[in-house]
Amino acid sequence: MTDPVTDSVACRLCGEQLTRTFVDLGMSPPCESFLRADQIDSGETFYPLNVRICDNCLLVQLPAYVAADDVFSDYLYFSSYSTSWVEHARRFVVDMQERLKLDENSLIVEAASNDGYLLQHAVAEGIPVLGIEPAANIAKIANEKGIRTESYFLGEATGADAAARHGKADLVVGNNVFAHVPDIVDFAKGLRALVKDDGLVSLEFPHLLRLIENRQYDTIYHEHYSYLSLKTAAEALDRAGLKVVDVQELQSHGGSLRVFSTPTETAGEPTELVGKVLLDEEDAGLHSVEGHLGFAAEVFKIKSDLLEFLIQAQRDGKFVAGYGAPGKGNTLLNHCGIREDLLPYTVDRSPHKHGMFLPGTHIPIHAPERLAETRPDYIVILPWNLRAEIVHQLGYAREWGAKFVVPIPRLEVI
Repeated sequence: MTDPVTDSVACRLCGEQLTRTFVDLGMSPPCESFLRADQIDSGETFYPLNVRICDNCLLVQLPAYVAADDVFSDYLYFSSYSTSWVEHARRFVVDMQERLKLDENSLIVEAASNDGYLLQHAVAEGIPVLGIEPAANIAKIANEKGIRTESYFLGEATGADAAARHGKADLVVGNNVFAHVPDIVDFAKGLRALVKDDGLVSLEFPHLLRLIENRQYDTIYHEHYSYLSLKTAAEALDRAGLKVVDVQELQSHGGSLRVFSTPTETAGEPTELVGKVLLDEEDAGLHSVEGHLGFAAEVFKIKSDLLEFLIQAQRDGKFVAGYGAPGKGNTLLNHCGIREDLLPYTVDRSPHKHGMFLPGTHIPIHAPERLAETRPDYIVILPWNLRAEIVHQLGYAREWGAKFVVPIPRLEVI
């Protein structure tokens, strides 16, 4: 950990002043601010990626250098382009349908519902749904699919309004959104406003414990405001009148938690798994400031290893391309200073990104067919959390001898 920072901002959970740095990744543009061809000769705004830790409540957080309105109002991330993620969502809906006995008289509400990747499975089972998606362009696509979706940011006021118009929900879902809201307590209050007194709230988010263990520093970006342990997530929910009653450890996104909470006044005792995860965090040192030390040195190791590999590949006359254009990849590439000279292009399954350029690095994005046309010797997998799915999809690249490069948690050539 670097020396404490000299300036300070207030902790978004407890309000104490933040004076300590967890890791400083320098300056970077917002990770989803992809550029059109006519924009690459214009200026870009870079913001700090200086992640702090609260000495009081231990919430690891990035100050809101970029307003949520600027990040999420028009968005280019579509969940449905990940086959494994859509299947993950389908299994969850099946499990919840059985667990909560959901039917045509029930209601599922999802915050940050994206293009309906999850709610489509409930609609197929005849379960009424409501999606709340702040990106109007994505909400429009979900509605065109027949998935009732409204466009606004969830908070206590908007949650209460939605509940008044549609009724309260048996199940409220928030996948990879709890860490993406600058006012985490107001968002949690929105969840409470939406759920029935005997209902269930399910949240999934990357686990800080796994981020540190597996050196997943590229999951740090401006739209990811908080880096949550179960301890800090439970504290945020508690401030909104929700109590954690169960938890599941997931493999998604490099290691996530699925946290179940219910209104405090009707909540029972938490399961043994809740105690286990809290103990695991405590054993790893995450219940103290000191336990967060040393991450910055691990980050530098990843940067130096990747740069050395790419430079040597170029010296050896090898051609390298990228796969994927995820937000995490843009953190990695900007932090490492990788440009077209070391990574001439990347490809992505989402047609919405084709013909665009990565923010900061200006690396062009093509359709996946570009790989077969140019036959790179190495393909760098930027969404490493989907490595198994991607290696399977790109099995044809083995025909010309291509190898896959995964930079995190450590450089691996497969």
